[in-house]
Amino acid sequence: MLRQSGPVNFERYMELCLYHPELGYYMQERERTGVEGDFFTSADLHPVFARLVARQAAEMWEILERPKRFLWVEMGAGSGRFAADFLRRVKATRPDFNEALEYVVVEPGPHRRARALDRITREVDVSRFRAIASTEELDPVTGCFFSNELADAFPVSIVARVAGRLKEVYVEAHGESLRESMGPLTDSAVAAYVARYANQLDEGHRVEVNRRAILWLRSVAEKLKRGFVVTVDYGGLAESLYTSARPRGTLLAYSGHKTTEDFYDAPGDQDMTAHVNFSALIDSGKDAGLTCVGLTTQERFLMALGEANEFADLYDPGQTEEEKLQARLKLKRLIFPGGPEDSRGMGSIFKVLIQSRSIASPQLTGLKFG
Repeated sequence: MLRQSGPVNFERYMELCLYHPELGYYMQERERTGVEGDFFTSADLHPVFARLVARQAAEMWEILERPKRFLWVEMGAGSGRFAADFLRRVKATRPDFNEALEYVVVEPGPHRRARALDRITREVDVSRFRAIASTEELDPVTGCFFSNELADAFPVSIVARVAGRLKEVYVEAHGESLRESMGPLTDSAVAAYVARYANQLDEGHRVEVNRRAILWLRSVAEKLKRGFVVTVDYGGLAESLYTSARPRGTLLAYSGHKTTEDFYDAPGDQDMTAHVNFSALIDSGKDAGLTCVGLTTQERFLMALGEANEFADLYDPGQTEEEKLQARLKLKRLIFPGGPEDSRGMGSIFKVLIQSRSIASPQLTGLKFG
């Protein structure tokens, strides 16, 4: 393809690798997460993640004064594991909330969408559930838009400072392989992003520019009539991401639970992700009419939600002591400091951003610890 088109900027290359209709990593009928996939998400580790988020969702419904119809829109739903765990818990513990709940999964890949739909209808007896390809299919929403490890997978531009000037990374075919070249910035918005969030970029250092995340959040804000947006992902505020300690940026490829910086070896057969700039999500949300309710770590979010019943949501009826021990170890990984490159835990590097529209100073349990 690149032999015919010539060089493309990295954002376009990453888009093809991940979202090409037939060959893209996320569009293929393959296992992406869990033991048989290339990486773990919080939902893969233990159902307690979805159970605690369901506890927060019920509180959001109450803050909204218990509307008769509450949409929970999960974007990037993957195989539907989170949705199944979430719905089972709501049905078992909150029949009043369950009566109002309508669950919508958004998954652009038709194979993944069909798989999520099959899983939910097979595992959970729910009538108000549907799977769609895009949020454009939704009417104005009262409820919550939720995503877990979605924004990190949007295509990014890569910008470097070369001889004092900003240059953008391009990808071109070279014989049977691919290689990088440097070229001009493709859009003034890229320069504006770097000026706003990474204006101290050192000579030779790189940063990722995730304009797609900004456009995505704006599209979500347009669909939210009243309620919340919850974004769970790894990353941080701009001042912690764009530092001299990260000369190569944060972009990584994942395959078989191993990371690499060889982004050109297996296009379409490996995941590529970059840390999320939560400063940009907060700013773009504000521009689109969303209020930042709070930004916290996954550790603090889950600890706050589990405190009320001393993490009783962790256990299933009839579990042995050994099974309970294994559950506690999985919870530890969810809240232990670490991150995508650190198999010990996800608690500190994963953040939870909650934004709202048309709600006056909501007090959410998940943000209790700051």
